[in-house]
Amino acid sequence: MEHFRPGAAADIYARVREGGRSLPEGLRYVDSWVRADLGGCFQLMECENAVLLQEWIAAWSDLSDFDVVPVSTSRATQELMARL
Repeated sequence: MEHFRPGAAADIYARVREGGRSLPEGLRYVDSWVRADLGGCFQLMECENAVLLQEWIAAWSDLSDFDVVPVSTSRATQELMARL
């Protein structure tokens, strides 16, 4: 979850237009869903190394705060549970 700082939505979207998402190599943006009140968004990102998420979050820390929730696919979880 990305929480936009108050009044920062316009600045965030201007930065994306001007320079992209500032993703480090190996971090993949999948999709995002923006809150109706423009207060933040849910972003789905993919990577093998959590340090890449930290690097990306640090680059945006002047405009946003983040909650990171690591997840795995349902299929991977089903396979794990079948072995237990």
